[in-house]
Amino acid sequence: MKRVVITGQGAISALGQSAEENLTAMREGRNGIGTLEFPNADRLSITIGGQLKTYDPGARFTRQQITLYDVFTQFALIAAEEAVAQSGLVFSDELAADAGVVLGTAGGGLQTQDENYRSVYEDGKNRVHPFVVPRLMNNAAASHVSMVHGLQGPAFTVATACASSNHAMGQAFNLIRTGASKVMLAGGSESMLCFGGIKAWEGLRVMSKDGCRPFSANRNGMVQGEGAAVFVFEEYEHARTRGADILAEVVGFAMTSDASDIVMPNKQGAKRAIAGALRDAGLPGEAIGYINAHGTGTTANDRTECAAVREVFGAHADSLMISSTKSMHGHLIGGTGAVELLACIMALREGVIAPTINYESPDPECDLDVVPNTAREARVEATLSNAFAFGGLNAVLALKRFA
Repeated sequence: MKRVVITGQGAISALGQSAEENLTAMREGRNGIGTLEFPNADRLSITIGGQLKTYDPGARFTRQQITLYDVFTQFALIAAEEAVAQSGLVFSDELAADAGVVLGTAGGGLQTQDENYRSVYEDGKNRVHPFVVPRLMNNAAASHVSMVHGLQGPAFTVATACASSNHAMGQAFNLIRTGASKVMLAGGSESMLCFGGIKAWEGLRVMSKDGCRPFSANRNGMVQGEGAAVFVFEEYEHARTRGADILAEVVGFAMTSDASDIVMPNKQGAKRAIAGALRDAGLPGEAIGYINAHGTGTTANDRTECAAVREVFGAHADSLMISSTKSMHGHLIGGTGAVELLACIMALREGVIAPTINYESPDPECDLDVVPNTAREARVEATLSNAFAFGGLNAVLALKRFA
């Protein structure tokens, strides 16, 4: 099996419009969640989210491109461009055939759907733009990333709700370590902050009206965000030969299904995914210093995740640091695991642990070190990134510090 490393990263979220801006906000424990601003927002009972309010598509794309790109595609292209630039890769004819892209999303072109449903049903129009289908399809972002960068290898989209990004990155990892590809762009993108998107989520009654407080006893639900993160996964020998700056090594991946409930998490499914990632990586539990938690801020999710961590790690659970950056950028649904991987790489590369902000009071059933409110300096050799989705779909990645 070939080794897999990360040589580039790009991101855009409510915390910033580049990977470094996102990392700076995580170091500072900055809150990117605020009042939602879009058409018909006043008709919603949920009025907060991690929205990119200063984002200007006209500064990034031509009018013709904007006609073709839904916002979730725009975000993916921005993150991918940054990641490729950092990696220093040039996709020549030979490398292009051995390079691909796999991205996660849950809503796909939901903004396009929302705009055009409003046009047809509310405004009474009888025609929609001919590019509506190419804009809204879930594979649009992956397809456009492949076209922009000339990637001729595997290119596809994974849609597994909140685990989409981790599943996508896990597939990229497997494609490279088995020799099917040399380079894969991997991550996820989401933009569900529109009237239809939030109105649908309101019906589940899992959303907070006043903030995201993972693991805190007074938490009352999740808060949505938007954005994307994309990473360059590369075969180690290829990266070493060209003298690439290696950010981290991907060493393990596991995925499981709870097979029990469409919305309620199951401890056994999460436990098996965490243990499976450790086993795949060949790491003992004691090697893990930090876990980026799924940590949505709902009572069921937080308690289930903490219980699973305790069962997998035993006594070592008391020495682990575990935090949820959703407290800062919100839950990006299909894109969330990708943005959260930034925190894992920061822990390994910089020795900085992103905090769980808004933490106010301990929950006895979440009695782990959740790095409350303030970032922490600590040397970490290996990390896990957890993602547990509606539908009982779990995906966990293991990373090591590259030495």
